[in-house]
Amino acid sequence: MPRDTKYFKIIGQEVSVIGLGTWGMGGGYWTRDTSRDAQEVAALRRGIELGATLIDTAEMYGAGHAEELVAQAIKGFPREELFIVTKLWPSHAAADQVEKAARASAKRLGTYIDLYLLHAPADVPICETMRAMERLIDLGIVRHIGLSNFGVEAIEEARSCLSKTDIAAIQNRHSLLYRRDERTVIPYAARNGMMYMAYTPLEKGRLARDPFLAEIGKKYGKTAAQVALNWQIGLEPVVSIPKASKIEHVEENVGAMGWRLSREDWELISEHYSSYL
Repeated sequence: MPRDTKYFKIIGQEVSVIGLGTWGMGGGYWTRDTSRDAQEVAALRRGIELGATLIDTAEMYGAGHAEELVAQAIKGFPREELFIVTKLWPSHAAADQVEKAARASAKRLGTYIDLYLLHAPADVPICETMRAMERLIDLGIVRHIGLSNFGVEAIEEARSCLSKTDIAAIQNRHSLLYRRDERTVIPYAARNGMMYMAYTPLEKGRLARDPFLAEIGKKYGKTAAQVALNWQIGLEPVVSIPKASKIEHVEENVGAMGWRLSREDWELISEHYSSYL
């Protein structure tokens, strides 16, 4: 059922329901590439200017360079209005590695971390990692902690390890073509007051080229991509984090906020892609 808002409130702070994803920026999987730095920083800055205050990155993206690009992009913007998310790689999940990795990310970002996620399940016992992440809050390095690529059972196990805080957010793959979390993790997050961050929301451009969505978009003067994102943020408590490496794509993505599909069209889209549930 569509919700009519541009913001989601997470533990007292409003964040944009469309965020700025940085996977592929600054390089790739633990590989650094500075050739597109100016373009990528400009795209992030444009997104912030348009109200996309949530920025998602990770220590693995560009071997940390994506975090450095975020640091450049946020200069001059009120820090308290931004919500910066980064992620701990599973190979750094041991207790003696967590603080070191978090401090390195915060140094590259040039600021504290609003939300620190374990990027994926690790070989280390989950309680060891969760307790180490919880200590980061006491140290002032991070404000909230969460999980990425976790199912409900694993989330429950992680939560059982915590004594002073709780999981604030879950980040998993979700789109009209990948909807399985609508039966499990998304309603679980809603019941427990957690933010759900959806990555790969446009399926690497497939939904941006979808003729069914494009036809619906004509009613609203919106593109297929904007319709797909608007449908997604109609799910409580989902925020969407499409990639933000080009200004024109950022402008299009952010244009998915500030309006809503009719109930009829939202349900029509849901039914059309029901086979992906």
